[in-house]
Formats: sequence, structure tokens, C-alpha cells
Amino acid sequence: MEIGILDISYVYAAATVVIGVLLALVIRGVVNWLKTKAGQTETKWDDIIIAAIGTPVQVTIIVVAVYFSISRFGILPSNLLWVLDPRFVTAFYIVIGAWMVSSFLHDIIAIYGHELAEQSEGDWDDRLVELLELVVKYVVWFAAIMVILSIFEVNITPFLTGAGIAGLAVALAAQDIISNFFGGAIITIDKPFKVGDRIKVDQYYGDVISIGPRSTRLKTLDYQIVTIPNNKITTNIIINYAEPDQKLRIILPVTVAYGSDPQLVKKILLDIAQNTIKNTEYLLPEPAPKAFFLEFQDSSLKFILYVWARKYNLPDEVKDAINSQIAERFAAEGIEIPFPQMEVRLKK
Repeated sequence: MEIGILDISYVYAAATVVIGVLLALVIRGVVNWLKTKAGQTETKWDDIIIAAIGTPVQVTIIVVAVYFSISRFGILPSNLLWVLDPRFVTAFYIVIGAWMVSSFLHDIIAIYGHELAEQSEGDWDDRLVELLELVVKYVVWFAAIMVILSIFEVNITPFLTGAGIAGLAVALAAQDIISNFFGGAIITIDKPFKVGDRIKVDQYYGDVISIGPRSTRLKTLDYQIVTIPNNKITTNIIINYAEPDQKLRIILPVTVAYGSDPQLVKKILLDIAQNTIKNTEYLLPEPAPKAFFLEFQDSSLKFILYVWARKYNLPDEVKDAINSQIAERFAAEGIEIPFPQMEVRLKK
């Protein structure tokens, strides 16, 4: 008689497990249907939620069915009764919860993080998203494991202390890397320049060719590559010659000898500027060129000519075109360009 009761208990237990499996399969079908519907909507939140809870719910149904079958029908041998400890049930739900939370956070970062990263030109933010995807999983699962250990009355203080010391050691060892990493983030968010802009940082002057997670690279006018750590850029004054537009005011100082007519000198300088505008593609007609008589120097009169180049990378071409004409016109007009002289007198 006892054997018959035991046999029927196994049947009930098996039936419970089968029902749980069938219910899990039904839930799986529902989840797949919901995924199809979610894929037809514009928002990604429904996809993220369904992906986060779908598989864990199915696993939970099967495990609950197995637990109910072995606890309700008394088929578990006495030497295995320890698995019915409520702490294992709590630990299981913590694992399921950690699974859902880590999946949910991972998908949010993966989907929306990469969407934001695609809007920038550099690849540092893509790497940041990938790093966050990894970090969020480790943090969630580490927290879950610590909670489970505390449930089983395991002293977690050494683990937390070790994790803190390890984190501090890593932070100290990688402080330059972290500083540069966040410097790259600040550059991307603040956007003081972009790839292709000509900038000056400290004594370095050139075109930006890449903005990385650790450093920014410039190509100088000598075609040399300069790699500048991002934390140096964020703590330095940056001159961007490409913003707000690409035109550049060029200042040309001119000196002539005493005795020259200032009005004639200014007229010649403006004529040369207008001629350069008409016959080259270097200068803009607006803003208009301006010439000024600035000061009386020790051995010369100082003038200055302001012109606007079409682009920031034309200063040498502009100076060559204008200075060549100045030398020619001054010679034709009899205007002397002074040069340093030293007069030595000897006493007899």
C-alpha cells in the first residue's frame, strides 16, 4: 500500500513538472508574439522589457513547478531535504531578479547608447557604450552575489573590502587613462572642435585628424602627427580657426621711411588689397580691407593692413600676393622701405 502511494506521488510530481513545462512553452509563444508586435512599434522600450522578462519568466515557471512537485508530494530523499531550505528559494528569486535587471539595463545602454554614439564622428563613445554594457552586468551580478552570501550568513565584509581596495588600486593606476577618457567625453559633448578643424593648443598648431578616447591627433603644417592627451586639451586654451566660419582676418604690418606721404601709402595698400580680391581667390570683398597709420617709430612710419582670407589655411598665400605687390608699387612710387641702420662716429 505504501508503495502504491509512493508511486502515485511520483506520478503527481511528474505531472506537475510537465504542466510547468507546457505552461513555460505557452508563455514562450506569447513572448514571441509580443516580440513581433513590439517590433512593429516605433519605441524600443517594449522590446527591451519583453527581452528582459521573457526567458527569466519561463525558467521561473519550470523551476517553481519542480520545487512544488518535490516539496508537495514528498518524493525527495531525506538526505536531499536541505534543498527545500527557504534561503535557496530566496536566492533563486534574487538570481532571476538580477538576470532581469542586468538584461534590462544592458539593452537600454546597447540600444540608446549606440544611437547617441552614432551621432558623433569619433569612436570613443562607441567604446564607452561597450564598456558600460560590461560594467553594468558586473555591478548587478556582484550585488546579487553579495546579497545571496549575506542570506546564507556568509561574512561579506572581506569581499567588499577587497573589492574596494581593488577598485582603488585600479583607479590610482588608471587615473591618467580615466582622466583622458573623460576628457574625450567632454570634448565630444562640449565640441570645441571637430575632425577637420584647424586649431591651436598650447604651442601645437594643425588640423584635427582624430578624436580618440585617450588622445586627440593633429596634423601640423609640416605634415607631422602630434598626439595630445585629452586631459591636456580640456585644461588648455584652444583656438579654433574653423569656427564660427572659415574666414580669417590677416594682419600685414608695413613700415615706410620718414618723408613718405601717409595718405598715399594708405591708398596704395587699399588698392593692392582690392587688386588681390579681383585677381585671386584668396580674399573676401566683405568685410572690406582697411589700412591704418598706427605710429611714428624710431626710424619709420608704421602702417597696418587688414584683409579677410576666404579660408584659414591661406595666410601664406595672401601675404605673398600682397607683399609682392607692395614691393613693386613702393618702388614705382619712390616710397622707401626702411631697414635697420647703425651710424658709427669716430672721434679724432
